[in-house]
Amino acid sequence: MKRNFLYLSVLLPALAMSAPEALACTNLIAGKKATTDGSVLMTYAADSHNLYGMLTHTPAADHAPGTIRKVTEWDTGKPLGSIPQVAHTYNVVGNMNEHQLAIGESTWGGREELVDTTGNAVIDYGSLIQIALERSRNAREAIKVMTDLVNEHGYASSGESFSIADKNEVWVLEMIGKGAEKGAVWIAVRIPDDAISGHANEPRIHKVDMKDKENVMHSKDVISFAKKRGYFNGKDEDFSFADAYSTHDQGTRRGCDGRVWSYFRRFDPKADKYFAWCNYESDEPMPLYIIPERKVSLKEMQESMRDHFEGTPFEMTSDIGSGPNHVPYRWRPMEYEVDGKKYTNERAIATQQTGWSFVSQSRADLPDPVGGVLWFGTDDTNTSVYMPFYCSMTEIPDQLEEGDINTFSFDSNFWMTNWVANQAYNRYDLMIPDIRKVQGRLEEKYQSSRPEREKELVALLESGDDKAFRDNVNKEGKEIAKEATDAYRDLGIYLFVKYMDGNKKKTDADGNFIKSEYGLPVYPEFPGYDKKYYENIVKETGDHFLLKE
Repeated sequence: MKRNFLYLSVLLPALAMSAPEALACTNLIAGKKATTDGSVLMTYAADSHNLYGMLTHTPAADHAPGTIRKVTEWDTGKPLGSIPQVAHTYNVVGNMNEHQLAIGESTWGGREELVDTTGNAVIDYGSLIQIALERSRNAREAIKVMTDLVNEHGYASSGESFSIADKNEVWVLEMIGKGAEKGAVWIAVRIPDDAISGHANEPRIHKVDMKDKENVMHSKDVISFAKKRGYFNGKDEDFSFADAYSTHDQGTRRGCDGRVWSYFRRFDPKADKYFAWCNYESDEPMPLYIIPERKVSLKEMQESMRDHFEGTPFEMTSDIGSGPNHVPYRWRPMEYEVDGKKYTNERAIATQQTGWSFVSQSRADLPDPVGGVLWFGTDDTNTSVYMPFYCSMTEIPDQLEEGDINTFSFDSNFWMTNWVANQAYNRYDLMIPDIRKVQGRLEEKYQSSRPEREKELVALLESGDDKAFRDNVNKEGKEIAKEATDAYRDLGIYLFVKYMDGNKKKTDADGNFIKSEYGLPVYPEFPGYDKKYYENIVKETGDHFLLKE
């Protein structure tokens, strides 16, 4: 069965968040007054070791009365049931619909006993996203659609946080099931326009003003249910959704909230004080959002998705685990044991197992078909290229069509990005400058060309020629996907040739291989290893490799 949408990391709902393999997706948020161009920005990385990176499309459609919509669990493909279809559904490209509404998520699991035990729940978290995009014009409508769906049809997943962004505002919605009872308990908080926020597999809504009806929504029983189950017994004004329905151990604070903290500190040095929470040194929680010292640009939001804790105590390129080539990655499992003690690897925003990611850009100063852009990339955010696709697109480029995690293809954007990334994982400090040149050239071209391009698109819209506009958007999307995929295919070949056999072939300032005056390749360089690597060999082996006089 071909899926219309492929979301999320492949996580079993019953996994407790203390299990390190469950630490997956990342969402970063910036309100319209917190960005340099007045757009609402939101990111999402779908992290999974078994997820193929593709872009998906569901066309707008009209449905006859009595039409039934089937619901399939996105993690497993298991049929969950069916619900009545609405009269009209909207065009959806990836995680954004034609009204510039975008939705992301991260799983935090929470209390295991609250996973549905009735066996009758129909709506899982992936279906919530897809159906809400099909049926909603803005964030507030999406929250109502999502919460009404689980109340009526039951919630089939574990604890989730959702980012819900439109062209004017952005909300964080957190939800968990009720075990043997139908439905879910939930709370939603509007992120102020001048604030930045984020969540990464950890519930982030602590104590809020529940009487602020304009900026806070919640299920009627969100507090009473917690009291009934013994999760909370204080005054209502002291209620914390995150504390009642989940726990915050050292692993989740460091591996989950740590990612959001690293984003916060990029835009406000005062956020360094929240390191104490992330490092399990303080029980004062990091806030859901902060007012940044400076505004966030689209480019900086993309760069934030490439974060490896640079400039922090969690920085990943200087300890022995990074190896001689300073690799900011740690292969799974995340935990290991030495002499009876448990240790952890860092879990950064940029990670090797990402299937795909995006930065959504929603803008109120442009018509919806032009204002909504899904900057989409496949595989590791650090090495991918963010390609702009408009929310009005109706045809998916061949390079981003459905594929197979076990079937390599030179025509697939996902596989070409993986090919480049996996070469760099072995010799990171040598290869990443070459990757940045190609990645930067493409992204700079796509971003700098938007203003003029969007003038053309708006003019097409105003002309009333809908077909010409749609064909134009689809044509550019295909050209961009092909260009990025071809460029990375060439880059993969270049990296293989340049760094073959542990050497580094000499190149000129433009990256061209240098030849001798007789037309033959010149002798390569031998980069070897860094000083720390050799020192560790001597510490480990003593005089075993010593050259004796």
